[in-house]
Amino acid sequence: MWLKLFFLLLYFMVLFTLARIFETVVWYETGVFATQLVDPVTLSFERLRTILECRGLGYSGLAEKKDVSELVERSGELTHGELYSAIKKEKERTEAGGSSNTHFSGEMHFYELVEDTKDGIWLVQVIAQNRQALLPESSWGKMVQKVSQFGIRTGTFNCSHDYRSCVKRGWQRSTLVMSVPQTSASKGKVMLKEYNGRHVTIEHIFRWMTSHVAHRIKTLTESEQLVEEWRADPAHPIKMFLFAHLPQPPAFFSSLSIKFTGRIDFIFVDIRHWDNHSSLSEIGVTQSPAYILKMPEGIYRYGNSTGEFLSLAALDTFLRSVQPEVNDLFVLSLVLINLLAWMDLFITQGATVKRFVVLIRTLGTYNSILLVSWLPVLALLQLPYLDTLYRYSLKLLRYADTTTLASLVRADWTFYSSHPALFLSTYLAHGLLVDYFEKKRRCGVRGREDSTTNLEWLASLWDWYASYLFHPIASLQQVPSNQSDWEDDPSFFFEHLAFPDLWLRPLVNVDYIKALPTWRFRSVGRRRGSGSGEERRSGSESSQSDRENSPCAGFHTCAPDRMYQQGSACSQDHSSPTCGAQPDCLDPDNSHKCVCGPAPEDTSCDWSSWPRGVLHCSECVVCLENFMSQELLMGLPCGHAFHQQCIVVWLAAGRHCCPVCRWPSYKKKKQQQD
Repeated sequence: MWLKLFFLLLYFMVLFTLARIFETVVWYETGVFATQLVDPVTLSFERLRTILECRGLGYSGLAEKKDVSELVERSGELTHGELYSAIKKEKERTEAGGSSNTHFSGEMHFYELVEDTKDGIWLVQVIAQNRQALLPESSWGKMVQKVSQFGIRTGTFNCSHDYRSCVKRGWQRSTLVMSVPQTSASKGKVMLKEYNGRHVTIEHIFRWMTSHVAHRIKTLTESEQLVEEWRADPAHPIKMFLFAHLPQPPAFFSSLSIKFTGRIDFIFVDIRHWDNHSSLSEIGVTQSPAYILKMPEGIYRYGNSTGEFLSLAALDTFLRSVQPEVNDLFVLSLVLINLLAWMDLFITQGATVKRFVVLIRTLGTYNSILLVSWLPVLALLQLPYLDTLYRYSLKLLRYADTTTLASLVRADWTFYSSHPALFLSTYLAHGLLVDYFEKKRRCGVRGREDSTTNLEWLASLWDWYASYLFHPIASLQQVPSNQSDWEDDPSFFFEHLAFPDLWLRPLVNVDYIKALPTWRFRSVGRRRGSGSGEERRSGSESSQSDRENSPCAGFHTCAPDRMYQQGSACSQDHSSPTCGAQPDCLDPDNSHKCVCGPAPEDTSCDWSSWPRGVLHCSECVVCLENFMSQELLMGLPCGHAFHQQCIVVWLAAGRHCCPVCRWPSYKKKKQQQD
């Protein structure tokens, strides 16, 4: 888990660095940054029209280029980044063709999506029975593309599918109907407005829509009103002000007022006929237009940092980061947890099928844990006692999100979300590098197990699964031949969850204890000072000869707490006084290390009676007593040995694992052949 989290954080750092490299390359080639301003006079009429389209301002009555450029200046400063984004979006809309359009099947379908949702704007074309549509199919497609960029959803209601509903609502002729939330409260009433204009053109219909949506925003025309709204209001602490020389706010500003209903108040200040300009300078407004976010912590001028464009997507990202709702946090956590889970595809080594099986298991586990974890969080947020904690959390979030680093992160989020192919390719490249380093790291430890083919791994997995279904007790004593830890063995995974008996105790038949190897400990030694000097000399020479020829020469004990360290080997430094560099220090799979010491001068041990594969040691870690001659010992499948009576009591108590390395005591361990 921590390894995957480290690699994911490393990937985010790579994305951040890569974005800075892109900015440097663009600056080197063009000599400009994305935050540098563009003079609208230098742009063509088509480019100016594209900017106004993205901002949602009408220009049908403006025939001269000078008038259009002045309208762009009055709506806000234009940067190179916004110009590039607007051109890219127009190209995408042209290539994509028609946008999504809902076809209502009847009264209930219309009510559920349009009237009962109450969180957005709808434009519905009503086609009367046996009549033609008000807008032809080509014009309606262009209208759908135009309004969809401001979050306005569209649909078509054919009265031939539900004639009674059309008669009840008074739709006797083909028309256009717009639905807008009537109040500023969350989930308020919905107002249905029918288009009655004489000019059935896209520009006139769009102007009619934006004028009705703008009525929802509080408009200030006098300085006294501004002073009243600028005062601190505990009921509405966050307010978004727009100071501009415009008759109505841009469409993207009006659309956001509906999306953030109940969270942020949107206020439009029309300063075309302002009577007291000193009141503007007192609150910090020195230029027009100005987009200012007023918070309890102070004011923030939107548009001065990287990525803060005058568009619906950019301003929406900024406001969501400053004042998020629970759904925003849930979506963010869902994205992060799935990116974390997909790291398992590259960290897991072995066959391809094995990687995807582990990935599916991880995705299911992580998403289930995420959903279960959010349930108590939602319950706690409903408690009134946590309102203070919630407010302080939002305060800290606003402090963090109004920094320069946060603006760079938001700009990178917007950039990579608009270039999904780049995001996926960088994630794949990062994953392949992780896979390469993981192979290098595990090369000397699990190379043979990771080299199994897909068929071999599937065969071993099927054998284990079939054995578990038909012989559940016997299957606990066998594992798939190429799985050595809990990531590869499902039964080991559940055993890991069960220990130390937090909520689940595995049902294991204790009959396996009878099959564990047992033997008598034998030690050979002579007490000092006994016998004549000649006998002592001969005994010493004999003892020395025995120690040199015996398997335990120069080896006495292995510290139990350091006996199971995977991936290392016993020191080969013969000059060290603590290790005799004997091959008996290592277990048969050459993956465990023990701390060796010189044997006592009066004792030698007989390892010939020890079963093969059991680590040589002279102390029981259960009772912490040295092995005495003729005591009965017992070994576990992992290779560690204990007093027979000590380990039987340990296992009979339900702790079916080794006291040293936690390997299941009922599970055989595959030994690597040297």
